Amino acid sequence: MEKHFYKSSGISLITGSALIIATMVLHPAGGSIEHIIKSTKSITATHALAIFSLPILYFGFYGLTNKLIDKWKFAKLALIFIGFGLIAAMFAALINGLTLPFFLGKYENNIAENESTLKLITSYGFSINKSLDYIFIVATCLTVFIYSVLIISSKILPKWIGYFGISLITLAVIGLLSSFTFTNLIGFQVFIFGIATWFLATGISLFKSK
Repeated sequence: MEKHFYKSSGISLITGSALIIATMVLHPAGGSIEHIIKSTKSITATHALAIFSLPILYFGFYGLTNKLIDKWKFAKLALIFIGFGLIAAMFAALINGLTLPFFLGKYENNIAENESTLKLITSYGFSINKSLDYIFIVATCLTVFIYSVLIISSKILPKWIGYFGISLITLAVIGLLSSFTFTNLIGFQVFIFGIATWFLATGISLFKSK
């Protein structure tokens, strides 16, 4: 039964990784209020896809946690961190991807009369989104670091995955220290593509593990 559980959780990590990569590829660029209203369908679709991928990813990490569990139970700490991160990601997608376009759409025919108010609300939404993005980024980095250390020390999964994870986190820290912006579209895509590659490699290894 455990063998099938690790296979299903590995498939979940692979599927979740593919979905978030697809989300980033299809994610439309931001813009004016008029642009957001015109792009409502694509914005809603991509963010709905992102939200759909989150529980799938979490199940995958639940399987990875069981695979890497040690006497100190640090794998459970990693699972808690990723849980916080995925919740933050869900709220970010919900606010800017579903709520904001729906709200702005109500003013499609009278944007000029309410422009100052709409810009203020839009700016506030983006500010919340930026805070949630940082929560997701930090939580994900801590998660990958803990899992990577456990992978290296336990030798249950290929060691290169652990070293790859630590390398990614090191680059992320260097980026933060050098003022690289992870919260704009390009910066967030770079982070997601890098981290999703680690998710994907881990999922494949978990699927193949004995």
